[in-house]
Amino acid sequence: MALTDLRAGYDVGFMDREIRSGEGWSERLARALANCRVFVPLFSPRYFASEMCGKEWFAFAQRAVQHGAVSNKQAEAIVPALWVPVPPEQLPGPAERLQFNHNTFGERYVTDGLYGLIKLRGYAEQYEHAVYELARRIVQVAETAHLDPIRPLDYRNVPSAFGSSGSPTRTLHVTVAAASRHDLPEGRTPEYYGDSALEWNPYHPVAQRPIAYVAEDLVKNLNYQTTMSSFDDEAGHLDSKQLPTRPEILIVDRWAVEDEQRRRRLAAFDREPRPWVNVVVPWNRYDHQSRSKENELADRLESTMPKTMSQGRAACRAAANGVANVETLGQILPQVVEAAAQQFLRHAQPYPPKGDTSIERPRLLGPMGMNGPPGPMVPRAPFPPDSDRHRAGPAGAGLHDNDDNDTDRGDADDSEQ
Repeated sequence: MALTDLRAGYDVGFMDREIRSGEGWSERLARALANCRVFVPLFSPRYFASEMCGKEWFAFAQRAVQHGAVSNKQAEAIVPALWVPVPPEQLPGPAERLQFNHNTFGERYVTDGLYGLIKLRGYAEQYEHAVYELARRIVQVAETAHLDPIRPLDYRNVPSAFGSSGSPTRTLHVTVAAASRHDLPEGRTPEYYGDSALEWNPYHPVAQRPIAYVAEDLVKNLNYQTTMSSFDDEAGHLDSKQLPTRPEILIVDRWAVEDEQRRRRLAAFDREPRPWVNVVVPWNRYDHQSRSKENELADRLESTMPKTMSQGRAACRAAANGVANVETLGQILPQVVEAAAQQFLRHAQPYPPKGDTSIERPRLLGPMGMNGPPGPMVPRAPFPPDSDRHRAGPAGAGLHDNDDNDTDRGDADDSEQ
């Protein structure tokens, strides 16, 4: 409080210590994630193994993506704290990509984390220094990062930003089927287009960032690596015999089918089943030129790609029917990505582990083993009450700084052993 101009007794945040394993988040936590200024996760191996913590991370990161789409500026509103240091190679993608220098908090903080400084004798001064620097950083970010609030999310529909526990690096491809400003259909206004399909911005003027890069940011927050390309540049699209190497999202401008050559290529793409490719059709109802031709353009795209437009789950079909704005894109795209990823796993070629995978078959030697009957059993003492076997590990915590609610969540899913 001393670092701010807030009055004494002001409720600066929300610390959720009540969620237990198997429970969803409360309405109060949902409101905090939808309105807080800063998100402060407490890094530890158990934090990143928690699905609920991953959901919280994604819920907050989605706001940062929407902010970037509207302002075309990155919002660095996540301030991580080291509860237990985690090796960089064990960090999920969203955490690894954070640009944050922990060294300014002290050498012992980097090597031992807050938990180590608390437990190790003689490090009270280092602990106080780390906490002070962390608080100072939170206040700085709160004063400079201005994320717009969003509607509170239902945790059941929020994915984890950390992916599946122990899952390898995942890749997803984003393809954009749209014109550039240099080859627009006759009469189409160029203000939504750039020098390539990847610069198409259907939500202009509200959004300042092209749709391909907004989608990329959302997908990265699902712990994927992403690649992007224009549909016009992807000659391999028509090779139906090629097994999939990654799930894919195809973002389509309805105006794209006004070009006859592109329409034929989209139709050829649609003739072969590719269930690992899901279509997303952004549709800005405030684009008056598009709205005046909405039925005509929608019917033509649907007749061009009837299979791909209608395949998959309800969320996939809804995405193909038109996504009205960036907020809706943030809600529906994770479901579309998950559906494409599951279909990819069903259809991709399996690869056995590298190297010699042959192992010697086990031999059943019977109760006598190789050395005759077993000797007499020696009674074993029970574990003492204070043994490590019965001792619960520490529960981490997380903190989300807010001007009127702050969230404290870390390993709540693991707080009960």
